[in-house]
Amino acid sequence: MDPELEAFVPWFPRNDLSDPLAARMRFAELAAAVPVDVTGLEIRDRTVPGDPDVAVRIYRPAEARGAVVWLHGGGFVMGGVDTEHPWAARIATASGAVVVSVDYRLSPEHRFPAALDDTYAVLTWVAGHADELGVDPARVAVGGHSAGGCLAAAVALRARDLQGPAIRFQLLNQPGLDDRQETWSQRNFTDTPWFYRDKAAAAWRHYLGTQAATPYAAPARAADLSGLPPAYIATAELCPNRDEDIAYALRLMRAGVPVELHQWPGTFHGSQAILSAEVSQRQNAELGATLRRALSE
Repeated sequence: MDPELEAFVPWFPRNDLSDPLAARMRFAELAAAVPVDVTGLEIRDRTVPGDPDVAVRIYRPAEARGAVVWLHGGGFVMGGVDTEHPWAARIATASGAVVVSVDYRLSPEHRFPAALDDTYAVLTWVAGHADELGVDPARVAVGGHSAGGCLAAAVALRARDLQGPAIRFQLLNQPGLDDRQETWSQRNFTDTPWFYRDKAAAAWRHYLGTQAATPYAAPARAADLSGLPPAYIATAELCPNRDEDIAYALRLMRAGVPVELHQWPGTFHGSQAILSAEVSQRQNAELGATLRRALSE
């Protein structure tokens, strides 16, 4: 493990998902302690038409040309626009893009496909309201962390299959893509910081309930990955999701989809929250730079 990250491990909470309400409270407390810099950003909250309507928080930097529909992490159980506020602001500043942060419905109260339906509603709204957002409708991306990365990959599949809004790019940061948990990293990372095998299993149980997973729930199950948007996929070395993410990247490449894959050695799932670590600074800077490049070309 990176020594700068390892020093923080004793203070990193385990925060399992056995009690979703308690987990949400702890997650909110952690997010509230993260510094936020909103200099140069115009920020507003609104709701987007859906069934039901979806709350979003919109971050607009000066002279933005593109937009990203941004999905927070939290194992499908935790998080929202408030907990994602520091990260969404950072992404907007670093990328120069309008960030539309989605307050999608959480499980287990709202199981699949509720979160995906919310995400697709927001994607459709962004594509249809590019003028209102002041961006080019041909420069709309999707992206997110962890469970949010899963939703970003899933909405790209749905948009392709339904011939829905055109997506310029998908940014998948440490996404959970496969409910089967059969990879080496899923089987062996049972006590890694913050995210580990049992926590991943609990996330999928909350999200799916008794339903069988479809490719729109677990994108690794999709048989055909052709025709999807170019992708950036980032993995953490000590993360259960690592191997399924690398496998998904390879399958995208074989299907003819341009992919940039970055495996960050010495990191663990969510360690980017340790902002003082040099590797976290490089990871966070790369997310912004990758989006900036993808939406400006």
